[in-house]
Amino acid sequence: MSKIIIRLLQIMKFFYGVYGVGIVLIVGGFVLAYQFVEPSPPDTISIVSGSEQGAYYQYAQSYARILKRDGITLNVIASAGSSYNIGKLESGTAEAGLVQGGIATTNSELSSLGSLSYEPVWIFLRKGLDLTFLHEFKDRKIGIGEKGSGTNSLATVLLEMNAVNESSATLMQESGAQSVQAILSGNIDGLFLVAAPDASLVKQLLSDDRVVLMSIDRAKAYTATLPYLTEITLPAGVINMSQNKPSSDVVMLSTTANLVVQPDLHPALIGLLMQAMTEVHAGHSVFNRAGQFPTAQHLGFPLNKSAQRYYKNGPSFLRRFLPFWAANLMDRLKIMLLPLVGLLLPLFKVMPPFYRWRVRRRIFRWYDELRQVDPEVSAVGMEHIDGYIKELDRIEAEVTRVEVPLSYADELYSLRLHINMVRDKLVQMLDA
Repeated sequence: MSKIIIRLLQIMKFFYGVYGVGIVLIVGGFVLAYQFVEPSPPDTISIVSGSEQGAYYQYAQSYARILKRDGITLNVIASAGSSYNIGKLESGTAEAGLVQGGIATTNSELSSLGSLSYEPVWIFLRKGLDLTFLHEFKDRKIGIGEKGSGTNSLATVLLEMNAVNESSATLMQESGAQSVQAILSGNIDGLFLVAAPDASLVKQLLSDDRVVLMSIDRAKAYTATLPYLTEITLPAGVINMSQNKPSSDVVMLSTTANLVVQPDLHPALIGLLMQAMTEVHAGHSVFNRAGQFPTAQHLGFPLNKSAQRYYKNGPSFLRRFLPFWAANLMDRLKIMLLPLVGLLLPLFKVMPPFYRWRVRRRIFRWYDELRQVDPEVSAVGMEHIDGYIKELDRIEAEVTRVEVPLSYADELYSLRLHINMVRDKLVQMLDA
């Protein structure tokens, strides 16, 4: 057993002597590269949406269900509106938020993952009130949405462009639900509502005969002035074919819903959110064709770099074939390939010659001593021949203990033959 252990130790010593430098370089390269590996993404993030009755909240709930499939918990926070959501994002309370197009801050570092859907500006009028221009709202009561909401912000801008403000009209800053009740009871003349077509309040008003939908004149003038707005048309009869609602095409203005994120959100989570956006918003609606959303157009914030790559190339190669955790792990560790490319491949070329040199060195170093006692090479005195023969015996005894791989055994035996050859020469000299 002790011989086996000694033999193993000899092999390990030889192996380390040959490959030790390469092993140290590779391990050092991996340790250095690991310092640049991105941390793993968190398994819980938050998103600020909108009121629980609004479309934003329903969008966020859909995202949460999709992200749950990959083990990520998305906490949905109800809010009062887009301005509130931006404040939450900038304060770090949430990592993502749904924001109405055109609601932005100039100094913000937030970025957008894209626009999700059209959000028409629904302007409902009390039945019997026939208005076609926004400046006709002077001296009237108008519901413009709760303060801090996207509806309030956009309605204020549109009315200001027509010289309608608190000094020329009565602006009711109440929630969407309160404003709907007010117009249905006849307490206000008009109501602004920025929401998706499938929002519950919009559906309620479109089906109620006590209100009519206003068609905007000069829509192109608004879109030319406010680039985040788009002109859209609600086709006649699309609400109710049998009752022909609306009775004619309605020209409307529309902004878009945007998904906005913090600048330090993990790129892997951005990829998951992009896939969720595509799954939720890629369908057909009254105002858009299938596949039109999500899009990198109509943004209120700069487009996120990871989102830009997603729009260009789609999901990452790994994500197409692997589950999220595996794709994310491999993507994070791809930097570890640098030591393989930078060190391991060159070492593959360097190590074989170095290996051969190390093995042969164990053999060839004895030739230097052999030359010292070879009478054909050195001036060997007759009086020292006995000492030279003893020196050869010592060399041969040590050579017999040299361990080399089997492929180099021929060179070891050649050395022993040369030792015997020199010994024969010395014996012949002694006999003579």
